[in-house]
Amino acid sequence: MSTPLSSIDRLSGALAHLATTIDARASDPQTDKPSWTAKLLQDGPVKCAKKLGEEGVEAALAIAAGTQEEAASEAADLLYHLFVALRSRGVSLDDVAKALEARQGISGVEEKAGRKNT
Repeated sequence: MSTPLSSIDRLSGALAHLATTIDARASDPQTDKPSWTAKLLQDGPVKCAKKLGEEGVEAALAIAAGTQEEAASEAADLLYHLFVALRSRGVSLDDVAKALEARQGISGVEEKAGRKNT
């Protein structure tokens, strides 16, 4: 089962919308509708990290033994919680992109060996 990841265009648009929505909820947490995003951000980075960890486990289990739909759904949950956790720590998506760009052209083995304290 080796399906290519394919084009990133659709995902890119969805992630941009997600980031905009999270930023909006962070900027204006008092809306007419209850916001899970605002609640997580108000609870702080520790709560966000806990939820991120839970979602990571759920995504891993879905990938290991779930259907394609379950794996995609859990991956979406994981990406959402990752974005919220990053926002809770003040880490921008540009910061993440910069870290990814610094790794381009370097094998994963070499990159990991070059990290401090790993």
